[in-house]
Amino acid sequence: MSYQWLTLWRYADTFLEAAWLTLQVTLLAFALAVALGLLSALAKSSPLAPLRWISHCYVEFIRNTPVLLQIFIIFFGLPSLGITMSAFTAGVLALGINVGAYLSETFRAGIQSVPKGQLEAAWVLGIPRRQIFLNVVLPQAARAVWPAIINNLIQLLLGTSLLSAIALPELTGTATVINARTLLYIQTFSVVALVYLVLSNLFSWLGTLAGRRMFHPPLVTPVKKSAWWWARKWLTNPLKRERAL
Repeated sequence: MSYQWLTLWRYADTFLEAAWLTLQVTLLAFALAVALGLLSALAKSSPLAPLRWISHCYVEFIRNTPVLLQIFIIFFGLPSLGITMSAFTAGVLALGINVGAYLSETFRAGIQSVPKGQLEAAWVLGIPRRQIFLNVVLPQAARAVWPAIINNLIQLLLGTSLLSAIALPELTGTATVINARTLLYIQTFSVVALVYLVLSNLFSWLGTLAGRRMFHPPLVTPVKKSAWWWARKWLTNPLKRERAL
C-alpha cells in the first residue's frame, strides 16, 4: 500500500499544475460570469422590452440545458461556424456564460432588495443615476447576496471537472490520465477530491473574510462607559428603580 502512494507521489508536480490550471479557469470564468450576470440583471430591470427579452432568453436557455451540452456547443459546435478556440478558452467561456445566468438572478434579487425609498430620496436630491447605482444600490445589493455569490464561485470551481470531457488537463482530466498509467483509481481520485475540498473551503473562508471586511466595518470606536454613567442611567430610569424595590 505504501508503495502505491509512493508511486502516486511521483505525480505531485502534475497535480500541482492541474490545480493551478483549475484555479485559472475558475477565476477567469468567474470574472466573466460576474460581468455577464450584472449586465443581464440590469437588462432585465430595464424599461426597454428588447433588453428584457434578450436577458430572459439567455437566462432561461442556460438554466434549462445541461452544462456539459453548453461546453460541447462552444468547443465542438462553434468550429463548424469558423470559430475555433483552445480547450482552455472554451472552458472559461462556457463556464462563465453558465454561471453568469445564475448570477443574473442573484444580482436582480439583490437590486430589488434595496428599499425604493432610498432611490426616491436620491432622485429628489438630484444625484445622477450612475452615482445612485454605484453608491446606493450596488453596495447594499452586494451585501444582501454576498453568500450566494460565494456559493456560485464554489460551484464554478467544482464545475471545472466537466472540462475533462474536452481534454483540458485540469484536476479531473489529469486524474484520468494518471489512472491510465498507474491503475491507482482510489488513491488518485482521493487526492483530487482532497484538493477540491481544500480549494472549496479556501474560497469559502476568503469569501467570509472579505464579506466581513467590506460589509461590516466598525462605524465608531466603542467607548467604555464609566460606573458613574451606569449609576446615573439607573437613577433616571423609574422602571428599573421600581423593579429594584
